Amino acid sequence: MELQHLRAFREVARELSFTRAAHNLHYSQPAVTAQIKGLEEDMGAPLFQRRGNRSVELTPAGARLRPLAERILELVETAQYEIADPAPSAAARRTAPPAGMTGRFAADHLVGRGGRA
Repeated sequence: MELQHLRAFREVARELSFTRAAHNLHYSQPAVTAQIKGLEEDMGAPLFQRRGNRSVELTPAGARLRPLAERILELVETAQYEIADPAPSAAARRTAPPAGMTGRFAADHLVGRGGRA
């Protein structure tokens, strides 16, 4: 599985069109089709059901893959961001709550209570 395949999958899944996805990605439509075909071979299942009017819909396998692909690509983008700036400023470390911290606990962290009410 290649990241470019997942990026193409994500865009086709968003647009439900190989043509619009290719345009958005600045690829040719045959290149996007080849990337999706490669991903389908890797997954061992069709990911899109092609319709006659040049649009597509996700298959059950595609629907299951979509949130996973989103998470994988989000993690890759986060890693690229973190590595590009390996020493975040002290202010950023103070203001950003730890990963996974949400709701009241994150708000408490931001005001300096460290999660205590």
